Amino acid sequence: MAKYPTFLEQFRSFYFQNNPKDIEVAIEYFSIFGGMGWSVDTSKPLLELIESKVLKNYTYIHGDITKVTNSDKVSHSLLSGVAMGDARTHSAIKRARITRDESQRVITSLCEMGFMKLESSLEGPPSSDKIDEKLNFSVPFMRFWFSFISPFFKGIKEGDYKEVKESFTNRKEGFSNLTFENLSKELIKKSFKDDRIIEIGSYWDRNVEIDILAKTKSGKIIAGACKYSNAKVKKSELTKLKSKCEEADIQPDIFVLLSKSGFSNELKNEKGADLKLYALKNFKTLVEDLSEKDFIECIGKRY
Repeated sequence: MAKYPTFLEQFRSFYFQNNPKDIEVAIEYFSIFGGMGWSVDTSKPLLELIESKVLKNYTYIHGDITKVTNSDKVSHSLLSGVAMGDARTHSAIKRARITRDESQRVITSLCEMGFMKLESSLEGPPSSDKIDEKLNFSVPFMRFWFSFISPFFKGIKEGDYKEVKESFTNRKEGFSNLTFENLSKELIKKSFKDDRIIEIGSYWDRNVEIDILAKTKSGKIIAGACKYSNAKVKKSELTKLKSKCEEADIQPDIFVLLSKSGFSNELKNEKGADLKLYALKNFKTLVEDLSEKDFIECIGKRY
């Protein structure tokens, strides 16, 4: 299996190489260009960078990606299905319009190469129903590629970028959510030093999704929600999280809420041993003490 750097290693390298002005900018630009080792001027608008670095180099990047996928149309369909959906295998297969047998071959191959990873719900669902695994990209840029570039390849090859730009503009606001969630898990791992995290992931069943579910060495259960929006998180989000846990028959010892835009005063007053709140400023701890050793050299073309 190919060994890709971890998500956090890729983020630290991106941050060291490009020195973004703040964590919010880092998250948004890393969601698109992360894992490629490119120098990115984070002071420039995203659409401008997407055009100059990706769209105008489509032929070269596509050629390198097909070396991994062997130009397999089924692989490309599945990858786009994963990137544009909720990442559950059943949903991705349905979007890709391929058979379960075809998908199994492709999923096995992509995971063996390290191109993707399968993730299971951290706890079994309350019922005995089989719950689909989720497929996650190992490199952030590949998720961006199969979300916005691969589906519009015909126009791009002809130099027409209209569809790509419209699609990105319409979906840009929510595209960084997954990056924020992945970094949130890294922050939780780093924050619980006295009672370290021994297992962390997400929970989902047919009715409920919980962004973060973790277990500490002492056996405590942590449940969390991530909100990457321009509004402050209110107490209603904590109520919603508690309701989800109750429905999933999970009894957390600690609740955690992570927010891009901070928290209401009412929610801040609830903060204590059983409720921890993390704002963007807390994510700065993930990029402390950066040095040359954190930089991951780009292998191959820089385009």
